[in-house]
Amino acid sequence: MTEAPAAATAARARHAALVQEIEEHRARYYGDDAPTVSDGEYDALEREARDIEARFPELIEPESPTQTVGSAGGQTGFASERHRERMMSLDNAFSIDDVAAWFERVTKDAGPQPVVCEPKIDGLSISLTYVDGVLERALTRGDGTTGEVVTANVRTISAVPETLAGVVPALVEIRGEVFLPVKDFERLNEDLLAEGKAPYANPRNTAAGSLRQKDASVTAKRPLALTAYALGILDWGDASADERIETQHGIYQVLRDWGLPVSEHAKVVNGVGEVEGYLRDLEAKRHSLTHEIDGAVLKVDDRAVQAELGSTSRAPRWAIAYKFPPEEVHTTLERIEVGVGRTGRVTPYGVMTPVTVAGSTVTYATLHNFHEVVRKGVLIGDTVVLRKAGDVIPEIVGPVVAARTGTELAWVPPTVCPSCATELVEQKEGDKDMRCPNAQSCPAQIIDRIAFIGSRGVLDVEVLGEKAAAAMIEAGVLVNEAGLFDIGEDALKRATLFTLDVDEKVSKAQRAAGEEPRQAGDLTRNASKLLDELAKARTQPLWRVLLGLSIRHVGPTASRALAGSFGSMDAIRGATDVELASVDGVGPIIADAVKTWFSEQWHVDIVDAWAAAGVRMEDEKDESIPQTLAGLTVVATGSLERFTRDGVKEAIISHGGKAASSVSKNTHYVVVGANAGSKAAKAEELGVPVLDEVAFEALLADGSVTVESPAHPL
Repeated sequence: MTEAPAAATAARARHAALVQEIEEHRARYYGDDAPTVSDGEYDALEREARDIEARFPELIEPESPTQTVGSAGGQTGFASERHRERMMSLDNAFSIDDVAAWFERVTKDAGPQPVVCEPKIDGLSISLTYVDGVLERALTRGDGTTGEVVTANVRTISAVPETLAGVVPALVEIRGEVFLPVKDFERLNEDLLAEGKAPYANPRNTAAGSLRQKDASVTAKRPLALTAYALGILDWGDASADERIETQHGIYQVLRDWGLPVSEHAKVVNGVGEVEGYLRDLEAKRHSLTHEIDGAVLKVDDRAVQAELGSTSRAPRWAIAYKFPPEEVHTTLERIEVGVGRTGRVTPYGVMTPVTVAGSTVTYATLHNFHEVVRKGVLIGDTVVLRKAGDVIPEIVGPVVAARTGTELAWVPPTVCPSCATELVEQKEGDKDMRCPNAQSCPAQIIDRIAFIGSRGVLDVEVLGEKAAAAMIEAGVLVNEAGLFDIGEDALKRATLFTLDVDEKVSKAQRAAGEEPRQAGDLTRNASKLLDELAKARTQPLWRVLLGLSIRHVGPTASRALAGSFGSMDAIRGATDVELASVDGVGPIIADAVKTWFSEQWHVDIVDAWAAAGVRMEDEKDESIPQTLAGLTVVATGSLERFTRDGVKEAIISHGGKAASSVSKNTHYVVVGANAGSKAAKAEELGVPVLDEVAFEALLADGSVTVESPAHPL
């Protein structure tokens, strides 16, 4: 159907504007190493341009950004040279349906094909030319045909060999990605800020800027790394060709033998289902890798089939890049505020122009501590890079310095608590956290401690949250948590639990943790509901009660360990430092925190008041439970059908095992449920036996189970 003239005119105008905008962003990204939009925003612009071109093919021109690769550069002062074989880009897939469509096209043209999957490193593409095994030159990708000569700088990268090892061709171009490891990126930004210089926004820009320094000695100071992933032109000369290069995975073996680093996470798979599993596992561990990645690259393994499938004007048909859903976006940092948590820690958080990232709208993002604001170099009014990975707390990564207008302002941190006006202090000399020392009377700390008691992981009081706690404190119904289990229905009604504004924002402490406003309705239930919930909470096991006291450093693991070892609150109170520290999972720091906490009389008053109100202060050990996991360390991850998250830990501990939170070489088993994440991947990497729920139940029953060794990647 022919488009209406007005619609066609509007589409053409929009396409022209998109082309101009995309070219400007390419110049900032490739030429200046200082993009002002996120990768996700750039991808959206290109997709829109492609959609318009699909409707109006006459708009497709050879120089269109949808038909070209990267940027020709030319603004950096480096000499340019032509690649002996063109460096192409990759078409993108943004969903598993896109991947399936690519597989369908490959299968239609060449039949079913094994595919190599590997991480898509977020760095700078490079081409290394070796003549008779000796490095002759290094070029950036540029526009794919011509790149910048950065040979002197590349020679400073320790991962790039000056001479290849073994039997080598007379001429070979080796393609790879130069990157800056994440930890080195963080250290570099700290050094730049200490020198009064602007920080880099992300490791990719940093790697590009480091490689394109005019002075190679500056590049040498940057710990750049390399991963090699492909071959360009190849001439064996008088040497016998290595047959392994007939497959993509064989190329990696050859590159490794020549002395070049290749990805440890490449894997040969078959079919969309196995690709989907690979992508899921890779995404789960993406933030634990040495380098940043933004997706995965899929390549047909057979190089003869690659040649048969050929390429378009800009990308091979035998490969595709799968892009993870964007976890980083750009938004404006409108102001910085602070929240006071239950242990007195004062945490700065950013209030930003609302933006959608990783499937949710984010307004608040943590800045961790006062030191971190300085380390990141963010100013109020900055365009900032915001990251949110799945359920992880939103975080401000850093400023987009190139977008500054000069109107931005430095943040002036508070010197007194915003809740009680007490002077803030460092917990100890050199501590990065500032704290309010008024733990006994600071309203923000008291409210947060009461809300913490009600949380699902502690005493699980369904209607006891931030708003209910604030209402009871503000009405004078409670002075602190000591009277929580003595409160009556009439007092609760005075606390206006029926008239709370359900649209009220979350507390400053919650905002500091990156939480959004709670959903309406969970705090408007009647007072008797809260009393019923408190009655059930009195019977919770000792470790949960101990956790609810908000003793610094005493989290779920230490609480379980202390309760399991001593059995009663009185025994814990009476234990010596040495006795406490000797408990597995406790140690001297936690032991000191416990002794210090109980040395405060008002803390003891809380415990005594709870005990008098009938709160459980001693566990009864069930001698009938077989100790089938004695001496075993077990980690559970993912969603199980017959166990809650806490229930599986209780099962492990009650059967004599240790319920660990992380996988290590000392882990005996990892129990995996649905949607298992990085822990399952870590178990696979370390070769730790993996159990499903049925096998776990068998282990609980009789202490034995048959486990297959986990598979390992290529």
